[in-house]
Amino acid sequence: MERKNAWEKYPEGKKREEVFQFAEDYRKFISECKTERECTTEFAKRAEKAGFVNLDEVLEKGTKLKAGDRVYANNMGKGIAMFVIGKKDLEAGMNILGAHIDSPRMDLKQDPLYEDTDFAMLDTHYYGGIKKYQWVTLPLALHGVIAKKDGTVVKVNVGDKPGDPVFGVSDLLIHLSGEQLEKKAAKVIEGENLDLIIGSIPAEEAGDDKEDAKEKVKANIMKILAKEYDIEEEDFLSAEIEVVPAGEARDYGFDRSIIMGYGHDDRVCAYPSFMAMLAMEKPEITSVCLLVDKEEIGSVGASGMQSRFFENTVAEVMNAAEDYSELKLRRALKNSKVLSSDVSAAFDPNYPSVMTKRNAAYFGRGLVFNKYTGARGKSGSNDANAEYVGYLRNIMDNNNVSFQTAELGKVDQGGGGTIAYILANYGMSVIDSGVAVLNMHAPWELISKVDLYEAYNGYVAFLKEA
Repeated sequence: MERKNAWEKYPEGKKREEVFQFAEDYRKFISECKTERECTTEFAKRAEKAGFVNLDEVLEKGTKLKAGDRVYANNMGKGIAMFVIGKKDLEAGMNILGAHIDSPRMDLKQDPLYEDTDFAMLDTHYYGGIKKYQWVTLPLALHGVIAKKDGTVVKVNVGDKPGDPVFGVSDLLIHLSGEQLEKKAAKVIEGENLDLIIGSIPAEEAGDDKEDAKEKVKANIMKILAKEYDIEEEDFLSAEIEVVPAGEARDYGFDRSIIMGYGHDDRVCAYPSFMAMLAMEKPEITSVCLLVDKEEIGSVGASGMQSRFFENTVAEVMNAAEDYSELKLRRALKNSKVLSSDVSAAFDPNYPSVMTKRNAAYFGRGLVFNKYTGARGKSGSNDANAEYVGYLRNIMDNNNVSFQTAELGKVDQGGGGTIAYILANYGMSVIDSGVAVLNMHAPWELISKVDLYEAYNGYVAFLKEA
């Protein structure tokens, strides 16, 4: 069942301009927000501008929540949950858009700074599933925070502003890479070799310490960091600094129909989910946008989906609405419907052998529904029930939303997972939905602008009608 190309719905003129404008706003967002912390900060700022109130403030003041109220909860600066209170009690359930805002990258180790042969280097540990060879010889930036002992938190963002220096991982020259080229792709670049070169000028005065005298380039780098950020080397112990591709997301193709950017997985789903929430005012059923961290490494940790942050936040919201009991909380969770918004693998004409064309996602054909993900025999998959799929088809068709269905490649080719199965543990109706991506998990990924726009339209329709 071939789906029509969604661009056909938007002939040149005002309608197509709406698609391009939404995409341009998103392009700017992912260019500026390259970490889960930066995404959370930006979403919280925009939410407050749109009338959402921090749940902590609601609880502190003892404000009673009522239909139409907008609240959000911030999870350790790395995730956010937004609620627009519906006319029906929360016990009736919620319509939830869930996505993640972490992306594959490299992280600095806790003791990262060292010197080797007159180069100052930073030791890294890659995060999430990456092809390590894709991360060499690229301009890279450093984004994150350094928490000092006095409680001060210093923000780091260098490599993306005009005039900033960039950093990078070197690779072996072709003339001497005979042995390297004989290795399997997984071994061409080893994880322990993904270290950044950050400088090469020795300090003029290294001090009296013999170790400093031997590591003059490192000493010079620390002198620069002390001046710029007022930190000492030990402050790296309590830092979270991410290494990400430097540069803005760009229009791609002569027709500018595609965006090339870092972190489409999964901010290309998080952004339209957030924007769909802003369109909600007084829904019948409470609308929720849940944006979480740590999906790329199994959704673990206090900021991941496997934590009880969301469950606890729902309990607080119900209590603030003066409608809490443990049983009502359980019913609210069980009666909810979810779009687990995560990206899908787009069919790539350069690599057709890993997919079956009838069950692949395609650029330009709209929002993608994955009934199941998992690996091989659907291992680790949520696998939505047929009734829920039919229910969503009706909503999408009634709202003229272009959508397609897909699976993640051929049956025995591989696979992957999302946060869907975790939310399904509550008994919710859950399905994976999102945007098709080329180059998934590479430093620079590709998405179709019209798919992004159809995702937004689909999420709005879901929140309004589900």
